[in-house]
Amino acid sequence: MRFFIQCQLIFIIRSYILLTCLVFYCDKHASFPSFMTSLYCRNCCMVLTLLLQEVIGVYPFLSPPTLTSAQSNRACNALALLQCVASHRDTRRLFVQAHFPSYLYCFLTTDCKSRPFEYLRLTCLGVLGALVKGDDTAVIHFLLATEIMPLCLRTMENGNELSKMVAAYILLKILQDGEGLNYVCIAADRFYAVGRVLRNLVVGLAAHPSPWLLKHIIKCYIRISEDVRGRIALRDSLPEILMDGTFNNLLNEDPMMKRCLQHLLLNVHGSLVGLQVTGTILNILTLMCSILV
Repeated sequence: MRFFIQCQLIFIIRSYILLTCLVFYCDKHASFPSFMTSLYCRNCCMVLTLLLQEVIGVYPFLSPPTLTSAQSNRACNALALLQCVASHRDTRRLFVQAHFPSYLYCFLTTDCKSRPFEYLRLTCLGVLGALVKGDDTAVIHFLLATEIMPLCLRTMENGNELSKMVAAYILLKILQDGEGLNYVCIAADRFYAVGRVLRNLVVGLAAHPSPWLLKHIIKCYIRISEDVRGRIALRDSLPEILMDGTFNNLLNEDPMMKRCLQHLLLNVHGSLVGLQVTGTILNILTLMCSILV
């Protein structure tokens, strides 16, 4: 028994030292790009076990919501390290094969808006965002199979601006994969769920503009419009607020976003019908339409 206790103490001490070192190297990961990959490959079980313990250690404090800033910071340190693993091409699939993303989903189901919860939710989204950034179909398949879509939509509805932006980015990357686009457009209930959230976000942005979030939403619409079923559905469901001049100030400040919106309207309607513009811009856009037709 004494020997067992000593072994446990040694493991705890080693784990604490390792976690401290990992956090330090995570902060310096730009200077040591291969560090996490090397550590993961050589000490896979120990590293993942330690990080998993840090992540699931906050589960009891999610409901009822009693998570403290210190507890949140500690879990977020572990999640930041997992983001390094999720973002690297040599460890991304191993990370998914270990079903590690599934342990993070519960952080996206909480509706508490206190800072510790928002910080934890945003860091969790950062891990998932790193996963989809690699454009790996196997990763997209795993995320769809484990029902990530409803969690992203829930975050886009209830999160703060940063969380909404990262969740919208994840949705966009899923849609950019052929399997993800088909997943949304093949079922009416899924298309309706995605369309409802995107529409509500667009309406909300009229009162609280966010250029980056609006750009992600427009790109999501563009990708949906590239599917025949999605394009037909968008002809009746695309928010009119995108075309009535509400966002003219944002569009004039971001030419790329304006081009994205023009692309969307051409995809859906075959013209720039309804887009409120004046003067020289109108003449230019009319010329563009005549050339494309």
